[in-house]
Amino acid sequence: MSDIKDITLAPSGRDKINWVASYMPVLSGIRAGFEASKPFLGKRITVSIHLEAKTAYLAETLRAGGAEVYATGCNPLSTQDDVAAALAQAGIEVYARRGVTETEYTEHLKAALACRPHLIIDDGGDLVSLLHGECREYGKNLIGGCEETTTGIRRLRERERAGRLDYPMINVNDAECKHLFDNRYGTGQSTIDAIMNTTNLIIAGKTVVIAGYGWCGKGFALRARGMGANVIVTEINPVRALEAIMDGFRVMPMEEAAPLGDLFVTLTGCRDVIRREHFSVMKDGVLLANSGHFDVEIDKLALADMAVEIVERKPNIVGYKLPDGRTLNLLAEGRLVNLAAGNGHPAEIMDMSFSLQAKCLEYLVKNKGSLEPRLHPVPEEIDKEVAWLKLSSLGASIDRLSPEQERYLSMFE
Repeated sequence: MSDIKDITLAPSGRDKINWVASYMPVLSGIRAGFEASKPFLGKRITVSIHLEAKTAYLAETLRAGGAEVYATGCNPLSTQDDVAAALAQAGIEVYARRGVTETEYTEHLKAALACRPHLIIDDGGDLVSLLHGECREYGKNLIGGCEETTTGIRRLRERERAGRLDYPMINVNDAECKHLFDNRYGTGQSTIDAIMNTTNLIIAGKTVVIAGYGWCGKGFALRARGMGANVIVTEINPVRALEAIMDGFRVMPMEEAAPLGDLFVTLTGCRDVIRREHFSVMKDGVLLANSGHFDVEIDKLALADMAVEIVERKPNIVGYKLPDGRTLNLLAEGRLVNLAAGNGHPAEIMDMSFSLQAKCLEYLVKNKGSLEPRLHPVPEEIDKEVAWLKLSSLGASIDRLSPEQERYLSMFE
């Protein structure tokens, strides 16, 4: 039985799903193929995802392939209640409401796993953690699953190194059609959109401090500069720091950047990136936002401890007034701002990422029993297939090797 906020919200959610579907031609083509071949007939699939329109369309694509789909959120603040209602109305079991407590969030995850799924889509690693812990009995039918976040892949690699990964999982995050586009263009645009729409403030002329220069950090840095910001990058990786310098950005430790920034955005996947000592030297009125998966990158407990007054200044912005009169503004409770205070990545970008997810689940079914319980890359043929389909949908074509060129290149392999 679904646990959603209000089924009467479904029409609004359906409008959102229909809108994004019209801009996701690759996934739509895969859906048509699934409707004909029914690769998931008799299979139960549990998905823990940011429940918004694009992920809803993925869930419905899996259902079109014959699956029983059970959907839950992967963050307490990223669920859109009208979209959850639309999915529930369409016959998918949904356990998600925006703004749930941590306890309710975990109970929703467990409820979605209680079907004893054959396949999972995880977003951050919470399903896998439960299946290897208190919900181990729910994994008895599991063929495998997919993970598409940097944070989730880190958790899977730790589990694999420790010899504690019981199922084959596919690393969608590192596929070329994912990280080159989703992480860079998707995160870059959706993060800046959410910040601008939430604050109604200008980016041009501000000093923007970006913690982390991975693919997500690069994407946000490019867009912030394009909007006229003065960009500072903080890093722990010397190679990425050099890359940021050669891309034209200033690089320095956070302790040096803290007094200079007007807007701070964390995109690291690590904890306590912005801490008490940084808060103590920041300007009055600074904006603090996180675009990493978990709400641990900005130490909001220390910020609350330092504050003499905490007040909601407007939706998704809480002001922390410090003893000296300065106010630091935290966006979206320090949760991933592009979804907690925005609509997530553009549909055209998620068209590729979710096509990878759908095809990789099909691959897991086809190869049931032959894949070791470890982290597997996305098969190259799936990555290339999605790229070809996306090019075709854009009306673009590229050169192909002649037989002579193929023979020539094969001499060096």
